[in-house]
Amino acid sequence: MKILYNDSNISYMGRYDKTNGAVRFFHAGAQAAVKFRGTRLSVTIASSVFWGELQLGVVVDGKMTGIPLSPENNGKDITLTAAEGLSEGVHDVIIYKRHAANQTLDIKAFETDGEFLAPNPLPERKIEVYGDSVCAGEVIEAVDYVAKCDPDDHGSRYDNVWNSFVMQTARNIGAQIHNICQGGIAIFDGTGYFHAPDFIGLESTFDKTCYFPEGGSITEWDFDRYTPDIVIIAVGQNDKHDGINDNDDIDIADPEYRAKWKGAYMDMVRKLDSHYKTAKFVLTTTILMHDAEWDKAVEEIKEQLCAEGIKAYHNMFSRNGAATPGHPRLPEHDEMARELTKFIEENVI
Repeated sequence: MKILYNDSNISYMGRYDKTNGAVRFFHAGAQAAVKFRGTRLSVTIASSVFWGELQLGVVVDGKMTGIPLSPENNGKDITLTAAEGLSEGVHDVIIYKRHAANQTLDIKAFETDGEFLAPNPLPERKIEVYGDSVCAGEVIEAVDYVAKCDPDDHGSRYDNVWNSFVMQTARNIGAQIHNICQGGIAIFDGTGYFHAPDFIGLESTFDKTCYFPEGGSITEWDFDRYTPDIVIIAVGQNDKHDGINDNDDIDIADPEYRAKWKGAYMDMVRKLDSHYKTAKFVLTTTILMHDAEWDKAVEEIKEQLCAEGIKAYHNMFSRNGAATPGHPRLPEHDEMARELTKFIEENVI
C-alpha cells in the first residue's frame, strides 16, 4: 500500500511548506509520522544537502536511528527503507529532519507491505522554540567530548535534534513542538555566526517557513496554523559576535547596546504575543559557557514583559553558562531537559 505526501494517514509536526508534490521541511525536528500494519516501510524523499555529513532521522516504535544521505543523490527523488523485518502487527514510524539549514527535506510518499492506519493524534499541548545550535542538537552525539571543546572538523556528523533538551522537554510534558532553531543565530542580522558572510538573525527568521536562501524563495509563516501554549526562547549565546571577524566584539554590559538588544528581543516577544494572546514565554540560555551579563539582561527583559502583562518566566539551569566550552553532549542535554521540565511543571503549566 502506498500513500502520497498529502494523505490523511500522515501526521506532520513542525513548520512546513507544500511544494512540487511534497511537504518540505526547513527546520530541525520537523517530522512526519505514520501508523501501519505490516513488516516493512519505505519512504520516498528528496534531500538537498548544502553542507555536512547528514542523515535522515528515523524512529521505529520508539527506537531512534538514522539513514546516511549520499551526496550523489542530492536533490533527487530516492526511496529508502525506513524499517524492515518487523513483527506482524501495528507499528509507528517517525521520519524527522535531524539537521537545520544545511538541508531541505521533501517528504513525498510512504509504502508498506501491509496497510496504513489512522495516525496517532498529536498532543493537545503545544510548544514553540526559538533557539540556536543547542536547541538544534548540534554536536550532541560527540559523547567523548563531554565538558570539552568540540572535535575538529565534526562536519555535522554528530548533530541530531531528536534528543536536544527542548525536544526532550516537549516529550516529557506531552506536547507538540515547533523547533525554530538554527546554529549560530543571534537576534540581529549582521551578528552571530549563521549564514556567513551575510549573517542572518532571528529578527529575519522567526516569522518564516523557508528562512535561508539556499532553501528556495523565503516564505512567510502563517501564525494561524499553530498556536502554542508555551514559547521557549533560548538565544544570547551568539549575540556577542558582530560578524566582522572572529573576535567577540559586542559587550552586553555596554548600556547603549544592552538597551538595543533588549528592545529587539522584547519586540519579537510582543509580536508573538499579539498572535498567540494566551501563550506563556519561557526565556532561557543554556549551560554552554557565556558571560553572566547576558542572563542578567534576560532577567531584565522578563521583568519588563511581566510589567506589560505578558506572562514571561526566566529559567536558569543549575550550571547555567558554566558547564562546557563546547556544545552540550547528550548527558548534558539530558540534564537540561530534566531541569527545564521541572521548571515548566512547577512554574508554567
